[in-house]
Amino acid sequence: MSAEAATTISDEEHSRNTRLLLIVVVTAILVSVLNQTFVNVVVPDIQSDYGVSQGQVGWVITAYLLVFAVGIPLYGRISDLYSLRRTFAVGLAILALGSLFCALAPTLPLLVAGRIVQGIGAAAIPALGFAAVAKSLPPGERGTALGLLSASVGAGAAIGPVAGGLVAGLVGWHWLFVLTAVMSVGLIPGALRALPDASKAERVGFAEVLRRFDVPGGLALALGAGFALLGVTEGQVRGFGSPASWGSILLSVLFAAFFVWRTRTARIPFVSPHLFRNRAFLSTSAVGFFMMFANVGSLILSPLLLSEENGLSAAGIGLVLAPGALTVAVLSPLTGKLSDRIGPRALVRIGLVIMLVSTVAVSAFAAGAPALWVSAGLWGLGLGFAAVNSPNANAATATLSPEESGVGLGIYQMIFFLGGGFGPAVAATFLSFRSAPGTDALNPLYALDAAAYSDSFLLVSAATIMAFVASFGLKKATGKQTP
Repeated sequence: MSAEAATTISDEEHSRNTRLLLIVVVTAILVSVLNQTFVNVVVPDIQSDYGVSQGQVGWVITAYLLVFAVGIPLYGRISDLYSLRRTFAVGLAILALGSLFCALAPTLPLLVAGRIVQGIGAAAIPALGFAAVAKSLPPGERGTALGLLSASVGAGAAIGPVAGGLVAGLVGWHWLFVLTAVMSVGLIPGALRALPDASKAERVGFAEVLRRFDVPGGLALALGAGFALLGVTEGQVRGFGSPASWGSILLSVLFAAFFVWRTRTARIPFVSPHLFRNRAFLSTSAVGFFMMFANVGSLILSPLLLSEENGLSAAGIGLVLAPGALTVAVLSPLTGKLSDRIGPRALVRIGLVIMLVSTVAVSAFAAGAPALWVSAGLWGLGLGFAAVNSPNANAATATLSPEESGVGLGIYQMIFFLGGGFGPAVAATFLSFRSAPGTDALNPLYALDAAAYSDSFLLVSAATIMAFVASFGLKKATGKQTP
């Protein structure tokens, strides 16, 4: 066989493996997003079936989110030390087991326990999915792949509420968990075949993994993130002056301080101190946090606005939100591919400007106006988010060396996810604070009768400005890694 023919066969095999890898990872992310959006829709049904209070049934959401946030960086570090392929497959298996547990749960406490198991497994998917792309594809090919990953998030957000309501209405909410279990199990063979594995030279035993894994540092980081999310969640429910809220935030600060100390003093720290001196990585993480703060905060405010001010039903609200979610799903692969060609920084800045203009427009003209105006503003938000999300992930990936790509992307995803947790809590709390009768809108352009919503969209606009400021630390291109 000639060298040219051998090269052609090798290229074809690489292309097939890449396609299978993307199919597995994109589908796994879609399953994890659907698992959450399914449940959000059927919380009232769960409350009715178990005869519990709204506060009690809220733990079906909160318990999953807390464990999910805690697990992401831990999986990232494990993938740097052990087999990414096997770890991803184990995560899918745990997600399937937790889903089956939820489907069969006879009481709310057992359902919450199943959701915790689900969160333990699902946390592997975003952390290791992005790491798999980083380890398998060269810099010039990652943008499209990361765009597809982002598109699956948008597709899950658009499809989940509709599909969840339909399935629950036809056969009951338990079957949503059965579907999650079936889809998760079905992905395991593909994951074991397509995802990258450690070479023989890099492969170490489990005992060596435990020796290199900084358990105190990893747990401090994970618990710091978990208590931060719990603090803002409790602040939204009970008020930020409540002991549950400020106590959780205080614990988060203490764990974060211990993590910093541990990183500087441990012989083999959970993450190299060099990562936190990597300006480009810190900038992409800040952009990720604030853009998610603005995006998810807006998507939480919008249903409240449309229900209270426009009197729309759940179906009507879904139609208003759908164009923005579909725009994210369609455009994310294109912007990811474009970021490989022209670099991510310009796209990120353009997208953030579009997000800023959209949220300011909702604040100034759409809050309290006909629903079509709100839909147009949210479509602009989706357009801007699509321009930012996958290019920013591409930029984050390019800042990391292969040795730290797992833990680095795990931390990036954790910060990204925390932005999505802080945004709704802070925006909803600010909405409540500004809802006093007779309060004038902060936006001088606003002239309608929903001042509190105008002010709340102005708040998320401020988060977009913070993301834009952070974008000045991004690199122009993705071809070289920051040492």
